[in-house]
Amino acid sequence: MAVCNTDVLYAFDRQFCNEYNGIRIAGVDEAGRGPLAGPVVAAAVILDLTAPIPGINDSKKVSACARERLYPAICSGAIAWGVGMASPEEIDTYNILQATFLAMQRALSAAGTGWNIACIDGNQFIPQMEKHRQKPIVKGDGISASIAAASIIAKVTRDRIMEAYHAEYPQWNFLQHKGYPTAQHRSCISTIGICPIHRKTFCKKFMPAV
Repeated sequence: MAVCNTDVLYAFDRQFCNEYNGIRIAGVDEAGRGPLAGPVVAAAVILDLTAPIPGINDSKKVSACARERLYPAICSGAIAWGVGMASPEEIDTYNILQATFLAMQRALSAAGTGWNIACIDGNQFIPQMEKHRQKPIVKGDGISASIAAASIIAKVTRDRIMEAYHAEYPQWNFLQHKGYPTAQHRSCISTIGICPIHRKTFCKKFMPAV
C-alpha cells in the first residue's frame, strides 16, 4: 500500500521532534507576498503529532474546496494556532520581506507559548527572534505537516479577507484574482487606478499616466 503524502509530512515532524529531544514545533507559513493588493497573512500551527489530520498537504497542492474542509479540521485538531497580518501600508513602509517577518511574528505570538522551535517555510530567519528557536526549511510546506497546515490556514484566511474586500471594492474583482497581478487586475489598475487596499509600491508601473 502506498504511503500518502500526509503520512510522510507527519513522519518528518515526528522525526524532527525526536531528534531535538521531544520538543514541540510550530509550523509557520505565509500567503500573499506576490499580490498587488491586500495584506500578507501568516499562520503558525502547533499540531498534535499523535492525531494526524487526513489530507494535510502544501496548500498549493490542495483544491480550494479541500482547503475549506481542512481549515476547521486544523483549527479544532491543532494544539494551538494563530494568524498574523501585515497591512498594505506596512508593506509599503517596510517592504514585503520585512512585512512578512512582521506577520510571522504576530502569528507566533497569537499561537501562544507552547512551542520550542518555529519551523519556517523558506530559507531565512525571522529578525528580532532568537535563531536557536527557528528552523527555516526550504519548500517546507511540502516537507513538514506543521508548515503545510500553516500554509492552509494562511491561504484560506487571506482568500476570505480578499473576498470580503470584493464587496467593498467590486470594480477590481478581488473575488476572482484575490489581488494577484493577473492581466485583468493590471488592466483595472491602468484604467481606474487603485483603491485603499492596494500596495502603492507594487502598483506604480501599472498606474495610469498623469
